[in-house]
Amino acid sequence: MTDKKPPSTGKPEAKPAGRPENPYLDGDFYNRVRDYTERDATFSKELKAIADRGAGKQSTDARFAPSLDLLRGVVKKGVSLNDMLERIVLGKESALWEAWLATFGIELRGVSYDKAGPRNARLALDLSLNAKANPLFSNEGVRNWRSLVAEDCAQVQVEKPTVETAAKAYAIFFLDAAE
Repeated sequence: MTDKKPPSTGKPEAKPAGRPENPYLDGDFYNRVRDYTERDATFSKELKAIADRGAGKQSTDARFAPSLDLLRGVVKKGVSLNDMLERIVLGKESALWEAWLATFGIELRGVSYDKAGPRNARLALDLSLNAKANPLFSNEGVRNWRSLVAEDCAQVQVEKPTVETAAKAYAIFFLDAAE
């Protein structure tokens, strides 16, 4: 018996089904692109790659996601993001949660204010071009932070631009999610 390959169909071999690649996950690639492409165009291309690839779901709890390490150490309004997240989980100072998170460009999209039990919070981190988190990451040299965050988050939401509005994108994370 001989090993024969089936005749070629003239079409390239299909790759196994899976998530599309996002070249912007490579920081060196991102920096090379940014050196030769204007800011808005780079953002649009990265956002398309993020939308095509979708959420990586590698670390969906905002307290533990590696891509958010840098943000968790930043102090705004006298409290670090890490402390804010822990206070939310513990149910402390609930009237301040939305204001605290807003300073980082994070929306509180859903939460249980019940004193006993899990928060089951749903947080939306703004990934848009002028996101509040952008300068924090850029100052630390993490220019491809959007792609890194998308790999950790539970869901990516991209809203197409309109004549009146720019493209908006969010990475959805959870806190104390129900089991």
